[in-house]
Amino acid sequence: MQTIGIIPARYDSVRFPGKPLVDIGGKTMIQRVYERASEAKELDLVVVATDDVRIEKTVQAFGGRVVMTRRDHPSGTDRVAEAVLSYPKAELVMNIQGDEPFIFPAQIDQLVRFIQERPALEIATMAKQITETSLIENPNVVKVVTNTAAQALYFSRSPIPFQRDPLVKSIYRKHIGLYIFRVTALQAITALGSHPLEEAEKLEQLRWLANGFKIGVTETDLESIAIDHPEDLARLEKFMDPS
Repeated sequence: MQTIGIIPARYDSVRFPGKPLVDIGGKTMIQRVYERASEAKELDLVVVATDDVRIEKTVQAFGGRVVMTRRDHPSGTDRVAEAVLSYPKAELVMNIQGDEPFIFPAQIDQLVRFIQERPALEIATMAKQITETSLIENPNVVKVVTNTAAQALYFSRSPIPFQRDPLVKSIYRKHIGLYIFRVTALQAITALGSHPLEEAEKLEQLRWLANGFKIGVTETDLESIAIDHPEDLARLEKFMDPS
């Protein structure tokens, strides 16, 4: 079973144009993500999927694998689905966020093993317990609730579940946006039309749930920093290499 990690990377980000090529301690963001993902033991190979020749040349320059894709993909998931077609032996594919330069290889390995041990699962992702009350109400923090089989029931930007009694923080979990798919499931979900729940919350995983796909959720204590805006770069200091 070949397992591939694909990093979707586009240059024309609305909030942070050129983000994959920003310099972080002497290396571009895309190189840092690629190198960290390559440290994972459970991935057979790591590939960058892009639509921009500047990113393509940068990846080639540091010796990485890169696949050129169409420019009109509405999401990173769709870009990953196109890129994996270049690897017909792949059975599992992980969508690795291209804006987390210090992603944890151990987290990648955990997610791969999680889906490998559960043949009935088509998709798997991660969650982390919320420890700060302010994050529960934050619409930018996606929450997830699961059933007893560790499968997602729902994702929301709202606090879920609603509590009638005094707040118990320990039942709230933050969704970590790292996904692994069986390739057959990935191709199926990218062929689906949008769903009202997806449109309401602006969360593509609700389209998958609404169409009956099972999404497994494994717990993690780790959380890397995502770079959404230029000012987020200042938050990376504690992750930087000692050198």
